[in-house]
Amino acid sequence: MTDIDAFITDMPKCELHIHLEGSLEPEMKLMLASRNRMTLPFESVEALKSSYTFRDLPSFLAIYYDGMRVLQTESDFYDLTYAYLAKARSQNVVYAEMFFDPQAHTSRGVSFDTVIRGIRRAQIDAENSLNIRSQLIMCFLRDFSAESAMATLLESLPYKEWIIGVGLDSDERNNPPVKFREVFKRAREEGYLLTMHCDVDQDNSTRHIRQCMEDILVDRIDHGVNTLDEEALCEIARTRGLGFTACPVSNICVTGDSKAQHIQRMLQEGLRVTINSDDPAYFGGYMIENLLAVQHEIDLGRDGLMQLARNAIEVAWLPRQTKDALLADLESFRSAATPLTA
Repeated sequence: MTDIDAFITDMPKCELHIHLEGSLEPEMKLMLASRNRMTLPFESVEALKSSYTFRDLPSFLAIYYDGMRVLQTESDFYDLTYAYLAKARSQNVVYAEMFFDPQAHTSRGVSFDTVIRGIRRAQIDAENSLNIRSQLIMCFLRDFSAESAMATLLESLPYKEWIIGVGLDSDERNNPPVKFREVFKRAREEGYLLTMHCDVDQDNSTRHIRQCMEDILVDRIDHGVNTLDEEALCEIARTRGLGFTACPVSNICVTGDSKAQHIQRMLQEGLRVTINSDDPAYFGGYMIENLLAVQHEIDLGRDGLMQLARNAIEVAWLPRQTKDALLADLESFRSAATPLTA
């Protein structure tokens, strides 16, 4: 391991773009299928992994949604969440904001209460036993109707103290942000913070990013590297201090390009870009692997890596006092890090 690889491994990290359902590892998928007396068309973990072939976002989503059928009980959601948080903590992640997709479960008969109670119990246990703090972001599926999203929003309100914000994910084609304008307006009125996926190199990417910034008034954008395509969008992002949650390894899997050069340019442009793992069980990379992918391609060095880590803290949905404590811990780590060898 090189000195810079060790620096990445040991650096305290915050993750802001992780889909809990996307952390469902093949081993757990087979275990849950057996526990729930389901039959999957795979005889081994290797056979299941070999089915993960993606050529674009829609082909990934088809496998992703089919896979989560094994999640049926509160215990399933507990095990899924705790396993992710344990893996993240093993990679020195100290704080995570996790997405979950309730419509993907309620639409197949699993109650909202079952989903969120399992997740919540795991969050509490992981914070107590692993010392990793986490918060929950409820995502709406953009290829479902706005009416379905509004119904899900209303269903979430009894659990509002467990949810920090709302997001928008799934297939972007013909599903622009403004389709959900009223849903997100109501969500903000209820006290939720707002983010939306603007996936890489989609149809109308910059138009959708502009809608997020100007019509929805999001607090953050997930992915969003196509902001660089228009200087006016960059200026809005800088002025508002918007964060961007880039995911290099998933970019490779669905576009063939990590977009590391875009990430470097976003740093140079003063945009608050961060690095995250997205759907690591499917794409093969948690936080360390994603940071390594960027570093090995563009050599950010310690200064660039530290800026990515600072950005994640600054755009996290945390109180200022908590951010300052995390920043102080990060700077202490940098000060104590072994100097790079020649």
